[in-house]
Amino acid sequence: MKKLFILFVALALVGFTVPAMAANDHWSFYGSARMGTFYTSQDEDAGDDKQVAWGGLQGNSRIGANVSGDTVGGRFEYGSGPNLRLLYGTWNFGGGTLLVGQTYGPANIFQSSQVYGGDAGMLNVGGFYTGRNPQIAVSAGGFKIALLTPRSGAVGVDGDSDNTMPKVEGSYSFSAGAVKITAAAGYQTYAVEGSSDAGDYNVTSWVVGGGANVNLGPAYVKVGAMTGRNVGNYGMWTTGASGATISGAAIEDTTTVGGIAVVGFKASDQLKFEGGYGYVNHSADDDDTTSVFYVQAPITVASGFYIVPEAGMYNYHEDSGKMTYFGAKWQMNF
Repeated sequence: MKKLFILFVALALVGFTVPAMAANDHWSFYGSARMGTFYTSQDEDAGDDKQVAWGGLQGNSRIGANVSGDTVGGRFEYGSGPNLRLLYGTWNFGGGTLLVGQTYGPANIFQSSQVYGGDAGMLNVGGFYTGRNPQIAVSAGGFKIALLTPRSGAVGVDGDSDNTMPKVEGSYSFSAGAVKITAAAGYQTYAVEGSSDAGDYNVTSWVVGGGANVNLGPAYVKVGAMTGRNVGNYGMWTTGASGATISGAAIEDTTTVGGIAVVGFKASDQLKFEGGYGYVNHSADDDDTTSVFYVQAPITVASGFYIVPEAGMYNYHEDSGKMTYFGAKWQMNF
């Protein structure tokens, strides 16, 4: 009986609180359903495989809401996993904004609209993407700086890993006429003790990248470049072996360089064209290189309804073969 009474009181409090919240806050709900339908073909060096990739609901399909108040706001977003994509609150303190929660860190630059691979956007082949992470961040003007949850883990077969500081990221963006430029960087380090293959060692990672977007009326050009050390240990999404390795009972760093280029043209409100090229190389004992190019023609069927035909090819270099694909993404926003 006591538990039922407590439950009744809690529900009553919620009932009285929600109208008060609604009077001061504005809630804006949204959703996006996405499917990819592609045919892929790998040559003999890449596995000699052909298949229709009717992938079902994409993982980045989502539903969420933006909440805005006088000075405090927030956002939540769930993916189709179901998985938590975004959950954070913000406070506008006048000179800037404080953010607490999970969202994209400053070291993320989005430039390509490639749809294959669940809207991959060439982020994993020359792009600059470190994902959505819990963080405390401050932004003011074009500057952003954040302290994020760090990553850790033994490079070899065993060892106890310890973080002694958070991951740190920062970025700066500015626009001048038709040009927008963004620069970003991140750093983390952690220690591994008692490993059987390399003893005690540190794993230090850093990433640096930048991008420039130029609008030329109905046309646009975007270019980006990045480099880093042990980016796999950092948590950057990329194709290929990108983490530190152990060689001769010692830790060995892996250096990564990459870049992308995108061009596009808006023919009408219903039709656009875009093409892009990406390249990434990881260098340790051996090189591990991947490149990709694609062309697409996004079609706006109705407000919120998009079909994006696309074709492209991945080249895995070092005699690892190629993979070609063609198909379309289907997307409805609501």
